Amino acid sequence: MWGGEELDLDAYLARIGHSGAVAPDLATLRAVHRAHVEALPFENLDVALGRRVPLDVKSLQVKMVARRRGGYCYEQNSLLAAALERIGFTVAGRGARNRTRGPAPTPITHALLVVTVEGRPWLADTGFGWQGPLEPVPLADGARVEQDGWVYGIGTEADGVHVLRALRPEGWTDLYSFAPHPLHPVDFELMNHYSSSHPRSRFVGQVVAHRPGAAVRHALVRDGLVSVRADGTREERRIEARELPAVLTGLFGIELDDEELAALPRADSPEV
Repeated sequence: MWGGEELDLDAYLARIGHSGAVAPDLATLRAVHRAHVEALPFENLDVALGRRVPLDVKSLQVKMVARRRGGYCYEQNSLLAAALERIGFTVAGRGARNRTRGPAPTPITHALLVVTVEGRPWLADTGFGWQGPLEPVPLADGARVEQDGWVYGIGTEADGVHVLRALRPEGWTDLYSFAPHPLHPVDFELMNHYSSSHPRSRFVGQVVAHRPGAAVRHALVRDGLVSVRADGTREERRIEARELPAVLTGLFGIELDDEELAALPRADSPEV
């Protein structure tokens, strides 16, 4: 389903820095998930540049493996799904509503994965930016895991809706909710079209880059740079346009050429 047969698995594993053996077991799922999160930055720069965002495996491999770029949720989790499928895992898609933007309902625009290991489902998501988990989370009501000081939990609401939550100093915070209905790559394509082209999409018309990590996590939106630690401490600052190339390269591991940098939306342009 996810095009795993088209993926150069060795090249992918080298890109994420995973050198061990792989098998469809929990140890591999954890190791590959963490390595992927740590190696591939979350970024929307092709959207910001007005480019089409293809999700076929060959295009993802060229961009994220060969060119060493990152991507946003549809790209990140489509590539991960292809790799896990190639390894031998059973992988299904899900669509989620982001709950970090306030109490008003949001459309289903976030893509994540559910991976079955020895009959048990695990939430796998390498595409939720700085707030996402480093490793898979057991998809069971009341589950709670700590990952290098970052704590996540799963709740279940009416109609079997699952909620991924993060424990912050002020208490539990909902990250997103998703129904048990499985999605296919074609569904990711539809959500990707909205997120990459609709004028109301938060990814259109501005630069977004996140870098999850164990010790500190970084998030850049327009000209605002935030660094957050597991204990809740955070630093915020504005970056100047002249700083952007160094910030993208140094903090996020993203390299663009001069023409691409010049074409990025300016932080002082009208906000979408």
